[in-house]
Amino acid sequence: MAAERPRTPADEPGPSGPHGPAPAVDRADRDLMALAIASAAVIMFVGNGASIMPVVVRALQGAGLPPDRLLTNALLLNIALIIFGLRRYRDLVEEVRERRLAETRARELADHDPLTGCLNRRAIARATDDLIAGSSARGEEVGFLMIDVDNFKRINDANGHSVGDGVLQVCARRIAELLPPRGLLARLGGDEFACVVPFAAGRPEPVEDFARRIAQHVARPVPVTRGELEVTVSVGIARSDALGDQDVLDAQALLHKAGIAMYQAKKAGKNNHRWFDPAMERDLRDRHALERALRSGIAAGDFVPYYQQQIDIATGRITGFEMLARWQSERYGHIGPEDFIPLAEEIGVIGDLSERLIRQALHDAREWDPALTLAVNISPLQLRDPWFAQRLLKLLIESNFPPHRLELEVTETCLHENLAQVRSLLVSLRNQGITISLDDFGSGYSSLSQLQSLPFDRLKIDRAFVSPMTGCAESATIVRAISSLGEGLGLPVTAEGVESAEIAAELRELGNLQAQGYLYGRPESAEQTRARLAALGLIASPALPAPAAPDAAAPAGTAPGPADPLSDVA
Repeated sequence: MAAERPRTPADEPGPSGPHGPAPAVDRADRDLMALAIASAAVIMFVGNGASIMPVVVRALQGAGLPPDRLLTNALLLNIALIIFGLRRYRDLVEEVRERRLAETRARELADHDPLTGCLNRRAIARATDDLIAGSSARGEEVGFLMIDVDNFKRINDANGHSVGDGVLQVCARRIAELLPPRGLLARLGGDEFACVVPFAAGRPEPVEDFARRIAQHVARPVPVTRGELEVTVSVGIARSDALGDQDVLDAQALLHKAGIAMYQAKKAGKNNHRWFDPAMERDLRDRHALERALRSGIAAGDFVPYYQQQIDIATGRITGFEMLARWQSERYGHIGPEDFIPLAEEIGVIGDLSERLIRQALHDAREWDPALTLAVNISPLQLRDPWFAQRLLKLLIESNFPPHRLELEVTETCLHENLAQVRSLLVSLRNQGITISLDDFGSGYSSLSQLQSLPFDRLKIDRAFVSPMTGCAESATIVRAISSLGEGLGLPVTAEGVESAEIAAELRELGNLQAQGYLYGRPESAEQTRARLAALGLIASPALPAPAAPDAAAPAGTAPGPADPLSDVA
């Protein structure tokens, strides 16, 4: 949540108008002129009074002639000018006082956050540099703590920005209560705070204890209108004596290192603290390099679909294939989907990656025997897209691929974001003839009521239960239970992770199941898959030219794609 921008002196409408310094200059010129006139009036009063006042006194005593009328009028004018000058002097004194107050307020607004009263980002940088210099002279070091309120966006969305502002004020007050002498506290912006504290060289333990006490003190419930809010913080810590040789010791360097450590604390589960370590920065650089390679790899077509057989366990006949994404990077070599799929989702390129892979897979599968199906995984990100169904159907039309041969695999984690939207989308796809499978059944949080309310056509048993079933009675019991459940609901079942003949034999006893796993072969490229099918007489037509991607020149991640080829490592 962004804080309101502090007002500056330029924002204040002056007495002469809002158009810059010219009116102020004119007003100053008038002030000088008024002062000059008043001074001249005093001098003239002294001169005229010395000559006129004795005549006036004698005339009043009846001992002389009345004073000259012209000189008398001049004297009265001098008196009026002196009165005017005194009033203007009083006004000038008041204006000077108000200007000084305004300048003081402007300095405060320039250096402090208007919501919490803490220093702002600009002020903390100067103050930290001064503290570093002073601590160095005393033989001390400086610790920089970056503090981020966990899940603050959720607090704002659920309770409104006024409640969020109150939470920030409470957090700032609680941190300030623990601040040691000569310590600094700032709000960097949004829900981020910074503390800077000196410590004895070689003894950083008080800094870590300070971070721990902050996490405990802030974590107390925050009272709000409708009850209480649980608030936690993640803290990253950097030390002035632990920077790299290439770094300049200043506030910006400490802020950068503490920020890296804070994000590591969030990745570790939030509500904790982490010290900065140079390895964190190296990992961050490596991650950025991997992101660049991923983006360029999508544009270069380095991502290709592989296919794993799905077998009718009773007859051994191939019934279809599941598409799995593969990346062979020129720089990094083979990278598994468990590494690049989450990264692609996080940086917003999963849509473009998915669309390219799906388009190629539909082209490859178009020449297979019409009885063979193509299964593709989709992720929660795709199910949040209200245009997902239209995008997918467009790909089917472009590829001239029959919808009934396409099977979408939805994991249980997809069902907890927006159940109504998921149901609408899946029903729409199913009405077009596409098969919907519930993938990794048993490993998530799916309820039996969802099996009734959502339009699933197949259950897939997670490999975590299938692979160990020959030596684990509990796993074998779970597999049998899911198989019976599928039979009772009229849903066919596929078992993943079939890696031995013993597992296949046990599954065969459970009835008419499909299976996939290393026992039947590892995932293969499109060429290897076609050669296998050709040897079995399961090629229906000669290969056709691959359709050109309409957005091949578009930058990766410009729009969400139709499906996400998430897959287990195979």
